[in-house]
Order: sequence, then C-alpha cells, then structure tokens
Amino acid sequence: MGNSIKSAQFLADSRMARAAGGSAEACFDLGVAFSCGTGDMPIDLIEAHKWFNLAALGGSEEGQAMRAEIAEEMTAREIAEAQRQARAWIALTQARAA
Repeated sequence: MGNSIKSAQFLADSRMARAAGGSAEACFDLGVAFSCGTGDMPIDLIEAHKWFNLAALGGSEEGQAMRAEIAEEMTAREIAEAQRQARAWIALTQARAA
C-alpha cells in the first residue's frame, strides 16, 4: 500500500509543478484526481473545483464543464472556499514568476 501512496503523491507533485507553470491540462488532471479519487488521491470537491476552475481560466472547456458539474454537489460556502483557494494559487504562482 505504501508504494501506491508514494506513486499518487509523485503524480500529484508532478502535475502541480506543471500546473504552476500554467498548464491547463495539468490543472484539469488534478481536478479529475480530486473529484474521482484517482490513484489513491482523497476525494475533495473543494480541491477539485479549484483545479477545474484554474483549468477553465487556462482555456479548458472540459474544465468549465467539470467545474459546473461538481458545483451542483457543493454548498455555496464550499464553492466560495474553492474560489478563494484558486485566487491564492494564482497569486502564489504569479509571485513566483515575478
């Protein structure tokens, strides 16, 4: 079991590194991982919404569709938190790029 957790962490880390570089595809992949529990990732709709939102902002139509789909299962407070986290991620990655 330890190896599958390590591999899930590796996949998450590599996708996050690509997402930090502005990859809408990596953001979408992270959204899928958190919405479905892919590769032993915990299901976390707030995280999933955040990543789909970032993918949508990067031009991903799939990200827009998936963000809308999971938003139907979330409370307004959860959506607000996901949006806050997405803004924080954007601020962090822009600060690193500057």
